[in-house]
Amino acid sequence: MRSVSTSSLSALAAALLLSACAAAPSGKLLASAPPAATPTATPAAPPAASPQELVAKVDIPYDRFVLPNGLITIVHTDRKAPIVGVTLYYKVGSKNEPRGKTGFAHLYEHLFFGGSSNVPNFDIPLEAAGSTSTNGSTWYDRTNYVETVPTGALDLALFMESDRMGALLPAVTQDKLNKQRGVVQNEKRQGDNQPYGLAEYAVAEGLFPVGHPYHHSTIGSMADLDAASLGDVRKWFTDHYGPNNVVLVLSGDIDAATARPKVEKWFGAIPKGPDVAPVAAGPVTLPAPISRDMTDQVPVLRLSREWSGPGLNDPDANALRIGMHILGGLASSRLDNELVRGSQLAVQVTASAQTFQQASFLDASMFVKPGVDRAKAEAALDKVIADYVAQGPSADEVRRAVVSTLSGEIGGLERVGGFSGKGATLAEGEVYSHDPARYKADLQAIAALTPDTVRAALQKWLGRPVFKLAVVPGARTEDGAKMGGWGDEASDAAPPRPRPAKTAALPPAPKRTAPPVSPVGDLTIPAVERATLSNGIPVALARRTAVPKVDISIDFDAGYAADALDAPGTQGLMLGMLEEGTTTRSATQIAEEQERLGASIDTDASLDTSSLTMSALSANLAPSLALATDVLLHPAFAQADFERTRGQAQAALAQAQSTPASLAARTLSGELFGPHPYAQPGDGLGTDASLAALTPQALRAAHARWLRPDLARITVVGDVTMDELKPLLEKAFGGWKTPATAKPVKPLGTSTPAPTARIVLIDRPNSPQSVILAGRVLPLTGRTPNEESLTLANDVVGNGFLSRLNLDIREDKGWSYGVRSGVSDATGPRMVQVMAPVQADRTGDSIRAIIKDMRAFPAKQPVNAEEYQRVTDGAIRSLPNDFETNGSVLGAIVKNDRLGRPSDYYVKLAQTYRAIDAQAIGAAAGKYLQPTDMTWIIVGDRKVVEPQLKGLGLPVEVRAAPSGSDGAE
Repeated sequence: MRSVSTSSLSALAAALLLSACAAAPSGKLLASAPPAATPTATPAAPPAASPQELVAKVDIPYDRFVLPNGLITIVHTDRKAPIVGVTLYYKVGSKNEPRGKTGFAHLYEHLFFGGSSNVPNFDIPLEAAGSTSTNGSTWYDRTNYVETVPTGALDLALFMESDRMGALLPAVTQDKLNKQRGVVQNEKRQGDNQPYGLAEYAVAEGLFPVGHPYHHSTIGSMADLDAASLGDVRKWFTDHYGPNNVVLVLSGDIDAATARPKVEKWFGAIPKGPDVAPVAAGPVTLPAPISRDMTDQVPVLRLSREWSGPGLNDPDANALRIGMHILGGLASSRLDNELVRGSQLAVQVTASAQTFQQASFLDASMFVKPGVDRAKAEAALDKVIADYVAQGPSADEVRRAVVSTLSGEIGGLERVGGFSGKGATLAEGEVYSHDPARYKADLQAIAALTPDTVRAALQKWLGRPVFKLAVVPGARTEDGAKMGGWGDEASDAAPPRPRPAKTAALPPAPKRTAPPVSPVGDLTIPAVERATLSNGIPVALARRTAVPKVDISIDFDAGYAADALDAPGTQGLMLGMLEEGTTTRSATQIAEEQERLGASIDTDASLDTSSLTMSALSANLAPSLALATDVLLHPAFAQADFERTRGQAQAALAQAQSTPASLAARTLSGELFGPHPYAQPGDGLGTDASLAALTPQALRAAHARWLRPDLARITVVGDVTMDELKPLLEKAFGGWKTPATAKPVKPLGTSTPAPTARIVLIDRPNSPQSVILAGRVLPLTGRTPNEESLTLANDVVGNGFLSRLNLDIREDKGWSYGVRSGVSDATGPRMVQVMAPVQADRTGDSIRAIIKDMRAFPAKQPVNAEEYQRVTDGAIRSLPNDFETNGSVLGAIVKNDRLGRPSDYYVKLAQTYRAIDAQAIGAAAGKYLQPTDMTWIIVGDRKVVEPQLKGLGLPVEVRAAPSGSDGAE
């Protein structure tokens, strides 16, 4: 990622709220709606565990020690897998940036990956050792760096982290600064290029005055990024990156007795640096309400209400977090019930508290249904908020929000590292609150919340003057390049920028040698137990007891490709309506029951498969299964629900057609596959015409045709035995009979059009970036012999940070925030794709570079020794990382069964990789990964892009963007 973090909550709170929202997809455009008939079912029994009992299950024991140079180290032991999460938090973020230096903390984060005195490239040795990709992010209050490594590579990771902490500056050059500046500026362009992409700037500007540390964005302004000098880089490092400003967390297969001498060895000699000076960055009360309109290339009007709030250590922080979740985060939220299911004025609603160390952003938003009068929508949104603030939540709302939140945290305990695992939770407690166990106090406070405490916090903070932001469909009138800073970059009031001084070369750091990596043992994953229900449904179970939860996937051989036998968008809309109400439960009752049980039910599809998935607390598995069964087998498909849900699907389609990458993907599938079922849009949204023509009767027919026992498989991973599981599944699904009609068969053998080299340019005016998406159908289907050679070949050319395409176009040229390639794993014809969002004025050059890089492999540039070792040994050593969570094990079993692989495929994968040589990798690249006959889709500004395409030798077809995607109505 190496980007601005997408979450402003603590790592713990992010895990909580994201998991809770997974159970309640109110943030989706396909929101829930009640059936027309009055439900007769009584609510399910309350969960077996109280909030206090759930909190008692959340525990991350740790040891803590401090080196003489001030480095704080926290160690948490978790032996479930031979991996260690390495997490470093530097106590500096964008709030520490002075005037004229906005975006600098994040720019420096990118430079931190550019190599140190003794390590030219951090990624190569770590990925070859089996680490997850080294990554980092920057936010207002901190900069963090993470990787999860096999236990045998821990010394290597500590050596590298210590070398860039203590020996970075001699390796930082003007050339590296220039290249990473280009990458960061393209990251900014990429975010600005999205629908509603400029709203974040407007919110911060509206809530905080110029000079407030939270006023400017973490990505910063283009002018300040342009002005950053090598001297600035060096000063930022020496001022902020001393060990005394760092918290290091080691979590996983490690203990304090083992960790301490390692940390002392690698970090002990680094001298202490200056302490980071505190900044004043509290919430701000506006003197009066403020309103702002922004016209942008968006599909629907978005109305937002914004307040600044308290920091995460304030007593009101947890009450606001739950209060805003009830307002617009739960599937049964106030905004959902009133504006989506009730008055039907909105197609989507959200509310959240984005909590930082010293302040928070409190947001409530509605996406207005097309055709609804703006004034009516404004009044309705304000009334729901005002009534809620005045009355407060009910006791049941608080309990449901709390239980769903705590259930999400229990699931989050599976991951030891990364941006939101246990390592980040402990680090943020130390950095923000001087207490690694702060999460316990927060969870206990959440469990103890009452309607009165939530109402009091809402009245205190949402009773203040509001900032109102409206993002209005139309041609974009504001320039993201000029936003994100103090706003005075071009004014006379800004201080003059000194001409960059010539910087002298620094003396080299002491030489150090990287330690060897200890051998990694063979992968051990749970054995897969098999059973069959009385109606013939096969069941697979992998038992894992690390957390008291169970993940279930019920998969049907259907997917979006099944729309070839129906109408585009049928599967997506049919699956989306399963939670809209059953014959005995309303959508609100379904949502509330999930929240009470701490369960998360979702329905979705891929190209080949339609699925219902559920995550449930083990103690509540039986009632959770009963709810899932009702959702799957007894949907109501009521007319009123259908009309609302179809309107939301149409809004989702408009959003997809307004988003450059989504528009490119929808276009490419149709161009490549023609009459084949895989020509269906991969987002499952169909087309404007097909959605308009669908009916409830068509959805009932699709449900009966595709969701049937003889097309189903059930896969379960978690804390349950087969003896416990099978009777529950038999009770839930054993009486479900296979229809007498023959099961449908998708025509996956349909021929695809002959591949042709051409460009389709979709004109999207005012786009600061072009999205390039190229592809070709391969002569491969499903499980392919020797497909592992192709996987490794793709790792070399385009999959991952160290791939040739990314190193060339992002790291060397600085034209993109990231380039990648991939090979689909479809049951039918597979395809190769290349995705490259690039700055608009380098569109043609980027296509040339992609073609050149792909043609060179293997003819001119075969796999070199470093690449071979990285992709083979790295893939083998990373296998324990790949199966850390229940969800990852579940996905592997489902994929094996879909492709007809043996159950022990992944157990034997290391042996398979070891048998592949460089010649086999090159042969796969030569056969399948060449740019010949690729179709190129470009979504960008025609007047900028089209002249660059001359001389490529490819025919160009220009199309207008779909109506509304350029802001037109």
